Amino acid sequence: MGHFSSMFNGLARSFSIKKAKKNNSKSDVKEAVEEMAREAKKKELILKSSGCINADGSNNLASVFSKRGEKGVNQDCAIVWEGFGFEEDMIFCGIFDGHGPWGHFVAKQVRNSMPITLLCNWQETLSQTTLAEPKTGLDESDKTLQRFAVWKYLYLKTCADVDQELEHHRKIDSFNSGTTALTVVRQGEVIYVANVGDSRAVLATVSEDGSLTAIQLTVDFKPNIPQEEERIIGCNGRVFCLQDEPGVHRVWQPEEESPGLAMSRAFGDYCIKEYGLVSVPEVTQRHISIRDQFVIMATDGVWDVITNQEAIDIVSSTAERSKAAKRLVEQAVRAWNRKRRGIAMDDISAVCLFFHSSSSLSHDIHPATTC
Repeated sequence: MGHFSSMFNGLARSFSIKKAKKNNSKSDVKEAVEEMAREAKKKELILKSSGCINADGSNNLASVFSKRGEKGVNQDCAIVWEGFGFEEDMIFCGIFDGHGPWGHFVAKQVRNSMPITLLCNWQETLSQTTLAEPKTGLDESDKTLQRFAVWKYLYLKTCADVDQELEHHRKIDSFNSGTTALTVVRQGEVIYVANVGDSRAVLATVSEDGSLTAIQLTVDFKPNIPQEEERIIGCNGRVFCLQDEPGVHRVWQPEEESPGLAMSRAFGDYCIKEYGLVSVPEVTQRHISIRDQFVIMATDGVWDVITNQEAIDIVSSTAERSKAAKRLVEQAVRAWNRKRRGIAMDDISAVCLFFHSSSSLSHDIHPATTC
């Protein structure tokens, strides 16, 4: 199976270590994966609060920070899992923005469920040789495409499973509540990005002239994007702005001014699912070059008041990388108070994932520091 199968070896070893049955039922697989997560947490490889994570020997450093807004409980949450799937060169990062009366519960449920479900689906894929093994005679570009096809399949299945599990959750009412979900998996020198909703991932890379440039990796899935609006209207949903919110397009039921969602993709929100809201992720990949320095994942509370370029400038000029997310959020708070005075501040959260322990290029990126 060669290099391609190495992305599955860590999980395969973990099941061997846990002596899982050869013919694992879904419950057996989930139990083994949950045990893996508990072990990773004991080793401080999982971060679910503001702070940073930088495992010994890892090229990754992830900085996380979240600040509650002025609308009540903080409905944002995040996760970083170093050594994801028992693979030393893998890291999983996710950021989630809940909304509605149960939004904070929904966001945390999806945060906790998504990496576990992804690994469960990963284990299932191990037994499907047509997916797990590339065809012989393929060149490296074709193998890259096939690896991406597997990740896309895994994410599509995972998001469908997570949304279905959420719908039937006995303790969380997600009929009128939901969450966005933006995740990045780094595996070696490739990142896989899956986005549901209007959080955003922005890459910082060094251009030919040596300047640090922002590249937006995701689409903000707002209801007025043509293909999103077309789908919603095709399902008898409606898209329009309220008079006191010009420019803020929302999704509405056919005959009621409810729920008024400001995004076109989300987990939960089953009151509007049959009218065009979906939890299908957009999945993309990028090979990390020496010029690519870090990626910022942030909820819309950041992007409402900070541009992509401003964000990477703030992060790159932070003296300690471990404090990069905090400084970005603090700058967004200041910008919100300046630009949106009188409007209740949204929850503001960010994850900054650095790719290199130090840079071989001459620009204003500081080396990683111990957390």
